[in-house]
Parts: sequence; structure tokens; C-alpha cells
Amino acid sequence: MAFVDHVTIKVKAGDGGDGVVRWRREKFKPMSGPGGGDGGKGGDVYIEAIGDLSYLEHYRNIKELEAEKGGNGDNFGMHGKTGEDLVIKLPRGTLVKNISTGESYDLIEVGERFQILTGGYGGFGNEHFKRSNNVTPKESTPGRKGEEGLISFELRIIADVGIIGFPNAGKTSFLNAVTQAQGKVANYPFTTIEPNLGVYFEYIFADIPGLIEGASEGKGLGHKFLQHVRRTRVLVHFIEARESVEELVAAYKAIRDELGAFDSALLQKDEIVVMSKIDNLEGDITPLVEGLSKAIGKEVHSVSLYDDASTKKLVENIVGELKKE
Repeated sequence: MAFVDHVTIKVKAGDGGDGVVRWRREKFKPMSGPGGGDGGKGGDVYIEAIGDLSYLEHYRNIKELEAEKGGNGDNFGMHGKTGEDLVIKLPRGTLVKNISTGESYDLIEVGERFQILTGGYGGFGNEHFKRSNNVTPKESTPGRKGEEGLISFELRIIADVGIIGFPNAGKTSFLNAVTQAQGKVANYPFTTIEPNLGVYFEYIFADIPGLIEGASEGKGLGHKFLQHVRRTRVLVHFIEARESVEELVAAYKAIRDELGAFDSALLQKDEIVVMSKIDNLEGDITPLVEGLSKAIGKEVHSVSLYDDASTKKLVENIVGELKKE
């Protein structure tokens, strides 16, 4: 089942209950004056952050959500029941936007809660209108409508590590090896069509689906993928081993160009550069690693998933970078 990271739903707070016209009829006092109660307030709408990053799946096929309507007034001046609030639970990292008003809310921490819509107030019953010069009022008012809006829920995964690179660069295999995640692996591009998550001790690793040139313009699933890079603390940039330094540099710059074109702030994130699948090359890879490092001005790590020592060393470097912050 596909990972759901964006849904749009029509959401409505509860309408207020109606005020009513009623008359008090007590023993020995058949006409004791007005007794129509006010309507109850409609339920409000809240959003609340939870830790389950897959929870948007619950809203996949939902088009409308509505808080409970307030109850109508009753006899003897009794107010109607207050409508039950609607609490929309969402994964932490969800950006919530009211398309109708432009208001937005960012759920960062588990347990955060915001009220996004207000329920309508109840109408007045005829008891409310009793005056010295009007002891038998016959008017009442309906409840007010609750606020409503078209609400967008967009998950931007909050992860410690975002693993990026072209399709088929070995990102998912690395995630599986390090965190025992269950991402799909095959020897063709775009095996990963949705973010895969894994946990290494207390750190969350996110395998961001392979980017392509033009992703920042929306090609492929570019915007869908790039939005998840924004919330990561450290980027681990996988570059599949190539035969020449020029090819490696071109692959590196292509991904960096897409990141910068989408959001220049992404270029300021801490980045660990990895030449992956070095087992595909024959001979000494040192000149390639050193050549790429010199060209981009950054240390370059090399890894083969068939070599436990290189994988372990890379993980230690990643954790070390995280602990610097």
C-alpha cells in the first residue's frame, strides 16, 4: 500500500444548536411564562501531532470531516448539549494549511495541538427575550454555523538523516543493512517510490526516493520527494561508483543543483558524501575518491555493502556528525 503524505479534506466545525420556543407548565401554574432554552455550542476542530508517520493513511478516502452539532434548547430553560470537539490526529511533521483562509500550522512535536476551526454558538430560546414589557416572547434564534474550510495536510518527514542521490545508487540497501528496514531493493531505477524509514538506536534514517534532473521543476515525483529533505538534520549523498572523476562530479552536481533550485536552504545542510557500490569497480578506487573529494571540496567516503567494515565506518561517521549538533 502506498505511503500517504498529502491529503486535502473539507473540514467543518459543528453548528450551534437552535434556541426554542417553549412555555413553562407547572402544577397549578399552567402558563408560567417562557421556558425555551438556548442551543448548545457546536464542537470545535483541533489538530494534534502523534508519532505514527503513516497515520495520514487513515484519511486517504475521506472527503469531509465534521465536529458534532450543538443540541437544541429544551424545556424549563435547559441549554442544549455542547457538541463534541473533533480532534484530527496527524503525524508529527505535518504542515496544515487552511486553503480557504491561508492560515497554516506546523506540527513539530508529538502532543502539539492547535484549534483550527471554531464551532457555532447556540441560538437563543424565548426565555432569553423575556422583559418586563414582554412577558410572553415568542421569538427564538437559530444556532450559528460552525467555521469550515478546505484543509490541506502535507507530511514533511522529520528525520535525523536523509539519504539522497540518483535512483539505484544503493540508498535503500544501505538503510536495510543499517536499520533492518524493509525497503524494496532491485537492480533498476525507481525501486523506491516512497520514503522508507528506519531507526538506528535513537536516530531516524529516511531513504528519500531517487531524484532525477528536473525534479525541482516537478519532473518525476520531484516535489513530492524534495519536500521530505527539508526536515532532515544531515544529508547523506550517495553517488554510485563511476569509471571517472568527471562522471562522479557530474552526478554530484546534478543532485546539488536540484536541491538548490527547489530550496536554497537545502544546500546549507550538513552533508556526508558517499561513493557507493565500489565493489562494481576493479582496481584501486583511491584516485577516484581523492579526485572527487578535491573537486567538490569535501571528504568522500566509500562503501560496499559486501564489506561490513566500510558500512560500519560510514555509520560511525554519520552518528558522529549528528552528535556535533
